[in-house]
Amino acid sequence: MIEMRASEIASVVGGQLHGEDILVNGPAVLSSQKASPGSIFLAIKGERVDGHEYVLDAFTRGAVLAITTHKVDQRCIVVENVTTAISALAKYLRDELPELIVIGITGSQGKTTTKELLASVLAIKGSTIAPEGNQNNELGVPLTLLHCTAETRYCIIEMGARHQGDIAALCAIARPNIGVVLRVAAAHLGEFGSLEMIAATKSEMIETLQKDGVAVLGNYDSFTPSMKMLHEGKVITFGESGVEDIRAADIELRDGRPHFDLVTPEGRSTVALRLVGIHQISNALAAASIAHSLGFTADEIAGALSLAETHAPWRMELHELPDMLLINDAYNASPDSMAAALRTLAHLSQERGGESWAFLGKMAELGESSEAEHAAIGTLASEIGIDHLVAVGAQEYAGDLGLHSSVSVHHFESIEKALEIAMHIHRGDVILCKGSRSAGMEVLADQLKEYWLKKISKEEEVAP
Repeated sequence: MIEMRASEIASVVGGQLHGEDILVNGPAVLSSQKASPGSIFLAIKGERVDGHEYVLDAFTRGAVLAITTHKVDQRCIVVENVTTAISALAKYLRDELPELIVIGITGSQGKTTTKELLASVLAIKGSTIAPEGNQNNELGVPLTLLHCTAETRYCIIEMGARHQGDIAALCAIARPNIGVVLRVAAAHLGEFGSLEMIAATKSEMIETLQKDGVAVLGNYDSFTPSMKMLHEGKVITFGESGVEDIRAADIELRDGRPHFDLVTPEGRSTVALRLVGIHQISNALAAASIAHSLGFTADEIAGALSLAETHAPWRMELHELPDMLLINDAYNASPDSMAAALRTLAHLSQERGGESWAFLGKMAELGESSEAEHAAIGTLASEIGIDHLVAVGAQEYAGDLGLHSSVSVHHFESIEKALEIAMHIHRGDVILCKGSRSAGMEVLADQLKEYWLKKISKEEEVAP
């Protein structure tokens, strides 16, 4: 964060400073464990935890100021609402850093991976700030901005939404120079009610851009490309159909990892992604489009993308176990991301010659279409040759599968019960674990991994 005195911060956020004035030069943090010398601790009162109880711990770790809703023993600024206060401080910082280039990214899927790929590209030319994890809401966006200093050249902001107007509110804080919509898909359909409402909310990213801003739009659904009508300034499109400004050509998978030619208006260069899954191409193209708008060459972009890795947990993680491959993609699930993961599973199992096992938890927040969307994924699993579909607490996956389906369907009510079928997994098989966050499929992934390692160990002990 830029250096400010505590009294200045109090003035910006409209609060009352208690304690002596002091220079603040560290970032704002929500967790007392992440406090560092010079930082600000935000005492948020949640349903289960009251941040005011951790102010002392934050100060012992180096924090010099807390923003609270009531007076505490440590130096603090008392405000009516901490979230509102931190938003006001982030807006102030944005004004104080006019040379900072802010990139706002939204979309129904791919935000976090695109953010990580983009950070790897932009870092080759300047100091880049990107959110940790998926800090994409009314707290995460200000926190990301408040990590910026006068030396920061690029700031990447993820923007999620639960209601119409959420993206617009976040854009009012961050004021992106570049606004990105990746795609519109059936994520959070239960909350928004329709794809049209999801699209309207995502389009707030483009509607709020200034005329000198750049709109970057994916060509992966029927809604996103039409958002170009909402912006009077420069628009860059990306995709794989051959008509976009930034596109992928000569695509192939090698051990599940996409290789393709990145085609831009100024050149063509080869990309060999380290990430798994054909769906990663769209994320890479989004990052490439943003970098292109900032003056990066095709060779610079392709080189950085080919070296980039994602550190977000439970997103297409490959675990190479003895004679078995486990794919942990348990972070979240939507119909589109589930289909992409199944296609990757099919490809990898075909390459390796073993059977494919899809351990699938429920896809949440799909509203009235939930049953049909689950059934469609089960049908897809059968069509692309998945050998075993293990439905965990979600028997809807078998809804449209008849007696003559090529996929073997196994249904279990819990993760603990699902583990029982692990005894039928053989050497050479490939396993996928995926579901919405509420399904907790990462737990099953860990248990399957532990089971397999013990099984192999025992087999080796009794081997002659």
